[in-house]
Amino acid sequence: MSALRLGLVHTPVTPFTRDDRIDFDRFSEILECHLRHGADALALPMHAGESVSLSEDEKRALLDCAIKQVGGRVPVIAHVSNAGTGIAAALARDAQAAGAAAILATTPYYWTPPPAMVLEHFSAIGSAVEIPFFVYNAPEEMAGTKLTADLALKLIERLPNLAGVVDSSLDWQFMIELMTEAPRLRSDFQLLCGNELMVSAGAIGASGLFSSLAAVAPRLVRNLYELCRSEKYFEARSVQEEIAVLRQLIKTGGIAGLKAALRHMGRDCGEPRPPLLPLEASAADALARELSAFAPLAAEPHGW
Repeated sequence: MSALRLGLVHTPVTPFTRDDRIDFDRFSEILECHLRHGADALALPMHAGESVSLSEDEKRALLDCAIKQVGGRVPVIAHVSNAGTGIAAALARDAQAAGAAAILATTPYYWTPPPAMVLEHFSAIGSAVEIPFFVYNAPEEMAGTKLTADLALKLIERLPNLAGVVDSSLDWQFMIELMTEAPRLRSDFQLLCGNELMVSAGAIGASGLFSSLAAVAPRLVRNLYELCRSEKYFEARSVQEEIAVLRQLIKTGGIAGLKAALRHMGRDCGEPRPPLLPLEASAADALARELSAFAPLAAEPHGW
């Protein structure tokens, strides 16, 4: 397995037309915008890309579009999570055949299996391919099931292509235990922060960052990443506090809030696909006012 070291990974949204079809022309524009504004890699379709509202064929089509559009300029990572282990493994195999640089998966949707079943789930997905495999630990999104350091160590022993963990738990104890033990078994094991709150994860050893907010404020996110990679955590704290404000403004609206923020920045990516609903007009107007008053956005790119 060739080494794949991830840095700042952007997680694009999925644009839809008014009749809820994927807008592939706009998706190509989105990808080019991410590449122009500092993406070291792209991961898709992540939850910010409404992956759970896409059919398996749509996921394959999005990945194929991205790989062709990017043309090898940066790695493209395929998110293959699913409720069914076999479905996720099939997506992983197809992603490898399409040219994905790596795959990423979280614990099974809907089900809350015990650790032994989670181990088998990840083992089946990882062993379906030879390209690097990253496990995504998102207990806030996947209530009832979480990754443990012990489970991660067992996966390292089983899977020669397990490259690392993308973690959004902000669980210091988990990350410290993981980064104390995992590199002893696999020297190039990577911990990557699964959200824009990288200061604590970086201090523990996170070498990369997955970001959906990079679509809105790529310069702010890049600044945070570079400061953390340089271990300038005191300086990074003030940047992270700014990002935390932006994150909270958008988070209240969920995916609809993220897409409304992108529209405010002159990058219209359509509305969410049902069952998600767009923001009500009053909420969209309130968010636009708050974003207009948020000074750091003045230095960010507007438009495509």
